[in-house]
Amino acid sequence: MLILLALLILGIVWVASALIDNDAASMESLYDLWEFYLPYLYSCISLMGCLLLLLCTPVGLSRMFTVMGQLLVKPTILEDLDEQMYIITLEEEAIQRKLNGVSSTVEYQTVELERELEKVKSKKTNLERRKKASAWERNLVYPAVMILLLIETSFSVLLVALNILYLLVDETAMPKGSGGPGIGNASLSTFGFVGAALEIILIFYLMVSSVVGFYSLRFFENFTPRKDDTTMTKIIGNCVSILVLSSALPVMSRTL
Repeated sequence: MLILLALLILGIVWVASALIDNDAASMESLYDLWEFYLPYLYSCISLMGCLLLLLCTPVGLSRMFTVMGQLLVKPTILEDLDEQMYIITLEEEAIQRKLNGVSSTVEYQTVELERELEKVKSKKTNLERRKKASAWERNLVYPAVMILLLIETSFSVLLVALNILYLLVDETAMPKGSGGPGIGNASLSTFGFVGAALEIILIFYLMVSSVVGFYSLRFFENFTPRKDDTTMTKIIGNCVSILVLSSALPVMSRTL
């Protein structure tokens, strides 16, 4: 925080001195800052974000199925939820009896039993949620969402492969070789309105996948915000990370 504050004060003093001096050298340095250094800094941040996105997005695409499987209710095929609830309840009661019988002086055993009890309670909550879910939610929503994720992932990979092939064999596909009619005069998508709408959906899908992949990486797992347990430093780190990823998302989407 002190380093950020020092950089902020340094920038304010520099801009103020350049405005107050009002000589040619000061104004030129201020002009260079606005015209050259800030765009260069933004380009460097976008490059870092692109490299980070190239790591996060494939991980996120593979993790999306697991995440959606945790959020949605899975179909109960050849499963007896009542029997599982009975077993979980017995386990919870057994651990609770052990916890009541353990002496308070044995701190290690108490902590271990409390962890086991939390895990059993979490399993019991999931089973209760699956038991309360309606039949259409179990048997229709889950397969439909998984099929939709599979289609979007396959289509994304297919578009990336085709675009890379175009970049390798077609010189006009490069940014310097494409002299388009300008924004608003013609559709950037080959399939017109439908293709543009599909690309927008895929960009949002890539955005969600990149965020999921970012928090799934081992190095950034501790960055995940938790309720009532997130420090201000971690909040600042999350904000910076999301801003870097969002600055690079248009570049990566357009390139891929």
